Amino acid sequence: MNSEIRLRKLSEKDIPGMMEWMHDPEVNRWFRFDAEAMTEERAREFIAGSYTKNTRHYAIVDESDEYLGTISLEEIDEENSHALYAISTRKCAWGSGAALAATQLLLEVAFSELKLERVYLNVLADNMRAKRFYEKAGFRYEGCFHKHLKLRGEWRDWDWYAILRDDYANRND
Repeated sequence: MNSEIRLRKLSEKDIPGMMEWMHDPEVNRWFRFDAEAMTEERAREFIAGSYTKNTRHYAIVDESDEYLGTISLEEIDEENSHALYAISTRKCAWGSGAALAATQLLLEVAFSELKLERVYLNVLADNMRAKRFYEKAGFRYEGCFHKHLKLRGEWRDWDWYAILRDDYANRND
């Protein structure tokens, strides 16, 4: 794992980097929310609510504290012991190992600190790059919701992945 990568709470100094990936069509084409419409003011509001009982959004940063992306546990459900995983990075982090290192750090939070039983995610079925990454990180394919989302006027399939506590504990690092 890339030891220079760490997670920290989001801060207002991350806004320029957030705006960079949100306004990059190559990055945001896979999102179901309109990232192009994000403003600095809305980013400030997002950051203000980014760390709660039910949501933890972290900045992925390198050894110089440069913001590389955002990684999250959302919809944290203590009763059912699960949470939704999400990640997005700036293009400068692509291929660097930062996303994988950050994912391992986040899963450590999920399973060791929060004591969750499962972390799940959903991804557009045709986002092959992301799906390869999730599988490399230890997530397993669980199924597809066909024609589940209508994005930009087109029906899209939604694939589901998860990693269980036992899978994480028994992984080969």
